[in-house]
Amino acid sequence: MIQIFGTKKCKDTQKALRFFKERNIDIQFRDIDVKPPSPGELDDMASSAGFAALIDTDGPAAKKMGLSFMDYDERETLLLHPDLYKTPLIRPGKGKVLAGFDEKALKDALAVKSG
Repeated sequence: MIQIFGTKKCKDTQKALRFFKERNIDIQFRDIDVKPPSPGELDDMASSAGFAALIDTDGPAAKKMGLSFMDYDERETLLLHPDLYKTPLIRPGKGKVLAGFDEKALKDALAVKSG
């Protein structure tokens, strides 16, 4: 089962949901505003991409916090501030994650999974 972590108001999350719906691929959507990734889920996602890849450093939450001017622990910051996630986070399989919507990378990941 493919998991998508995002928010209902995120345009890229909406694109990802539409991408899977158009292809009749079952997904599990989780709104991170309601239930953010657990520490274990975060660690699993970071094992493939790294914590830095999961942070939207250009997003409004990062700018509001002044994140670019701070020294911070990426893992702890994501656990405390789930609004910093780069959404959508797409988990096509355990130990894999795609951060943000990239249609080509998504097609490649699905081809590997089904191939």
